[in-house]
Amino acid sequence: MTETVIRDAPDAQRFEVTVGGQLAGLAGYRRRGNLIAFVHTEIDPDFEGRGLGSSLIVHALDSARDAGLQVLPFCPFVRGFIDRHHDYLDLVPAAQREQFGLPAHA
Repeated sequence: MTETVIRDAPDAQRFEVTVGGQLAGLAGYRRRGNLIAFVHTEIDPDFEGRGLGSSLIVHALDSARDAGLQVLPFCPFVRGFIDRHHDYLDLVPAAQREQFGLPAHA
């Protein structure tokens, strides 16, 4: 079994997922104060179809929650994930949910 590791790489402003030590995907972000804006998510085509993108976003959103950050999901993948998993909706400021096409309430 090949080890999968997800970690925050703040110097690169991204969360990374590696499989067997090889970079398999990333979720880029910009952080300012108590806000984290997710701007881009990608999974290497060689690693698609394994659920790595969802695992990466769960880790990133859980990390944001643990740090007390509010999330701005500019990235369509992150926005879609939050739209399908309303337990993360509270991370997006209520006043900005409509801008991202998200429901006002879970």
